[in-house]
Amino acid sequence: MPLSQIIPSVPVLGAKNTPDTLINHTGEVAFGYFDGPVKRFGIEDFYYLTSMDKCASKLSKHFDFKQFQFVSVVTPEFIIAVAIADIRYLGSAFCYFYDVNNDKIIETQWLKLGSVGYQMSSSPMNGSAFIRSHKGELTLLIEEGQWHLKVKTARLSMKVNLCSSVLSSPLVMCTPTGYSGWTYTQKHNGLNVTGDVSIDNRKIPLNDALASYDFSAGFMRRETSWRWGSINACLNGDVFGINLAAGVNETGANENCFWINGERHLLPPVHFDFIRQGAVKWDLASQKSWRIYSANNQVNLVFIPKNVRREKLNLFFLKSNFRQYVGHYSGTVVENNGRIHQLNHIMGLAEDHFAKW
Repeated sequence: MPLSQIIPSVPVLGAKNTPDTLINHTGEVAFGYFDGPVKRFGIEDFYYLTSMDKCASKLSKHFDFKQFQFVSVVTPEFIIAVAIADIRYLGSAFCYFYDVNNDKIIETQWLKLGSVGYQMSSSPMNGSAFIRSHKGELTLLIEEGQWHLKVKTARLSMKVNLCSSVLSSPLVMCTPTGYSGWTYTQKHNGLNVTGDVSIDNRKIPLNDALASYDFSAGFMRRETSWRWGSINACLNGDVFGINLAAGVNETGANENCFWINGERHLLPPVHFDFIRQGAVKWDLASQKSWRIYSANNQVNLVFIPKNVRREKLNLFFLKSNFRQYVGHYSGTVVENNGRIHQLNHIMGLAEDHFAKW
């Protein structure tokens, strides 16, 4: 039987019209896929309950809300990754660039206690997030859904715009999380890049650069973990981007999606099979390849790690075991109409993260 006959169609056009506010005046959250970014969350109206159906305290409502934003820019010579997160107790951020030819990662980290020295965007449609210190500064600006990134560190200077075609749409969704929480996720891969990037005072060409972003926020589980994969690449003249994840958004929907020349395609749930022993020893040589696949074989990929950006925090109220790998993907991704996209040694990212926040 042809593969196109056994793959269930997941119509993107079935997405709901985007509400102006994620949470309405009665405290109800809109769930499902949306056709575009929401303008505001409306957290002040959220009816947040404890597991015993009591109204959560104001402190719980404040401290249980988490948010992070992430951008990656891929060029033939370098992969640049930038993230900023607010977990209420503190703000953290990182910026690294991976030198493809020399297999080296150069990174800068920020950690801010309380709420001083950083800011997060309150809206996925318009807003500004930043963090600053003597190490440098990082700014993510969103204007009418368009993302702009500015970074200044000792070795990296960049000011870029992430550009999508008029017909290309991000993946936008919100799912229930835990007993009464929710997670809003907005992602877009396969974006064009304009602007300027300099590494060690050398200007980096952006002619073949591609990018992706992630805006995630909500009342997430106190203890959580996720696996994630991302690609931005050119395949046989087509612009290809993919986002794959497991561990956060699996209640009635998932955040697995790929874009081909800006056209968005939803994907079924995926499994991440890999061995953690090598990661525990920080021995990349012993880290076996990952297999990332769906039950219906629509996604069938192998990821081979090449380098890793890692961080461990083990504090009284906070734990984080973070590993973001740079490596190569090979395998196939199949559209619902049966068209097969073959990947051969394509550079991308993968992540394995445990968080208690």
